[in-house]
Amino acid sequence: MESVPLKQQTQVQVRVNEFIRSVYNWMAIGLGLTGLVAFYVANSPQLVQLIFGNQLLFFGLIIAELALVFIISARIQKLQASTATALFVLYSALNGATLAFVFLVYTASSITSTFFICAGTFVACSIYGWTTKRDLTSMGGFLTMGLIGIIIASVVNMFFRSSAMSMIISYIGVIVFVGLTAYDTQHLKTMAMTQPDGVEAAVVRKGAILGALKLYLDFINLFLMLLRIFGSGRD
Repeated sequence: MESVPLKQQTQVQVRVNEFIRSVYNWMAIGLGLTGLVAFYVANSPQLVQLIFGNQLLFFGLIIAELALVFIISARIQKLQASTATALFVLYSALNGATLAFVFLVYTASSITSTFFICAGTFVACSIYGWTTKRDLTSMGGFLTMGLIGIIIASVVNMFFRSSAMSMIISYIGVIVFVGLTAYDTQHLKTMAMTQPDGVEAAVVRKGAILGALKLYLDFINLFLMLLRIFGSGRD
């Protein structure tokens, strides 16, 4: 009599592991593509001049990225799995183009060291979000408000150009994205464990792409906040 529940538990665990593996694989693909595109653009004077020498094009790319995030997040259920995947890949590439400034502003050694600091922090937060018995749902609203505050403060600081405010925003940003990483990881765990039996592969793929996008955004933003704190500028 106990073999049936045990078999079901094993099937659920296999399904959860496959889903989470897919999420992190797509996240890694997105980060890798972003890094390669950013490095390529930064080492191409023509592309640097094209993107960063033309404010209209640069902000056009930013708007396009925001639109892609909105489309994937808000319309994931209506998209084909292949379309959602293509949009995620496109977003990762466009983000790499606009993040090429990282290689232009900061030294290679500080980028590398900050990346490993970010990766270690991200992994620790993901493990906490996965293993903690505490329900992190209540943190979601608080962290969202913090994220909105960071965006508003960053926009305001574009006009004031205060280095002190920029540093404060960075420290608060680290706290917010550390929390979001744990929160999103727990949310993905819940999503994986509550998937019904026999769900279509396309639906699973779309869920994995959405999860990958969330963790990708957590990682990228955490990296940028840490880079502002620990990064060394080029002479």
